[in-house]
Amino acid sequence: MASVGTVVQITGPVVDCRFPNESLPALMNAITVVDAERGINLTAEVAQHLGDDTVRCVALSSTDGLMRGMAANDTGAPITVPVGEATLGRVFNLLGNPIDNAGDVNTVDRMPIHREPPTFEEQSVSVELLDRK
Repeated sequence: MASVGTVVQITGPVVDCRFPNESLPALMNAITVVDAERGINLTAEVAQHLGDDTVRCVALSSTDGLMRGMAANDTGAPITVPVGEATLGRVFNLLGNPIDNAGDVNTVDRMPIHREPPTFEEQSVSVELLDRK
């Protein structure tokens, strides 16, 4: 369930946000703080529940210009990145945005950045030559 809170403290890359009672974001959810007038478009990840309806987040970009009282939006989901054949050979940032100047990624499939590793049965154990294209 997505909700809107407020920024209550900024200490370097650590941002504390207070949310309405009973609507705290889950751990590892993405929180966004956007202020078009100031050029702020920050994504942070919930790292800890502090109590008193407050969560501690880790900012994934600069917190310059961030101020107490700004709206913090819970996305209701973890950070995701594109996956699939269209991502092969591409370069992405932590938020899944392409940074290789090769245009948009043509895929609708996305996966969270935090997930279980593949099981041993799903992993290849044979020696193989990888073909460079």
